[in-house]
Amino acid sequence: MNDAPHDGRHDRTRERAARVIYEAPIGEYVGREGAEVLAQYAGEERSLADREMLYRAGDPSDAFFIVTDGRLALVREGNEQNPEVIIHVLERGDLIGEQSFLGGTRHATSCVALGAARVLQFRVDDMTPLIEQHPRVLYDFMRGSSSGCHTAASINRQRLALEDYLATAGRRH
Repeated sequence: MNDAPHDGRHDRTRERAARVIYEAPIGEYVGREGAEVLAQYAGEERSLADREMLYRAGDPSDAFFIVTDGRLALVREGNEQNPEVIIHVLERGDLIGEQSFLGGTRHATSCVALGAARVLQFRVDDMTPLIEQHPRVLYDFMRGSSSGCHTAASINRQRLALEDYLATAGRRH
């Protein structure tokens, strides 16, 4: 998005992205100016159809996302023995995949759209210039993303362990 020509539509897209970021929980950490900076480095806004996968468990993480419209769910995909399990529902302003992105790990769960949805995508290549050009914004983003998401990730791990325990009646497999 950085190198795109400046036209009215591009500016409106950037303004919308900045507003979504600022109004999101991460906005508390980065502030209005930080939201505007992050919006400058955002990649494309992607549309997803109902039940379309944003990514699957095990996929490499080269991007993170912010929900701009609709809802998505972090899921443990089902199989013949076990149904799909919704771990967490994400709505406008929620970050998706930032922990895998920051940690350089593969996604632990899958992410699927619950109805039509849109996400703002931030790729590694989009974010790399922040390190030198806006280190404070990057620091504030990382501080904000780790504070709330660490708790959610811990709760999700505990929930998965409990569901596995209940599904196997306490037997390890």
